[in-house]
Amino acid sequence: MKFDEQATDKAILTEIGARLEQLRLNRNLIRTDLAEQAGISRNTIERAESGDSIQSINLIRLCRALGILGRFETVFPQPVVSPVAQLKLQGKSRRRASKKRAGSKNTWTWGDSE
Repeated sequence: MKFDEQATDKAILTEIGARLEQLRLNRNLIRTDLAEQAGISRNTIERAESGDSIQSINLIRLCRALGILGRFETVFPQPVVSPVAQLKLQGKSRRRASKKRAGSKNTWTWGDSE
């Protein structure tokens, strides 16, 4: 199954569970061993693999124990700061040129000679 906007929540959870189970089996781990490595219960792993909802913290622990936590970068990439936001962060904002005040020494008017 490919994850897309049309898939139901349950279908996505079921697919995630099946993929987690396959990753566990590819590493020749039984649920009890993985549970110990992840610091979660065997029942939590069983629920995750069957497509039931689990707490986010348990999913993170499970992914860490399976060595796939780095893949979160693909799903949650570091936001790119826009050039305008970068300027604001650097304290360099663009300012409009200000008008010279009347009566100041450096006031230029039409007809003045150099």
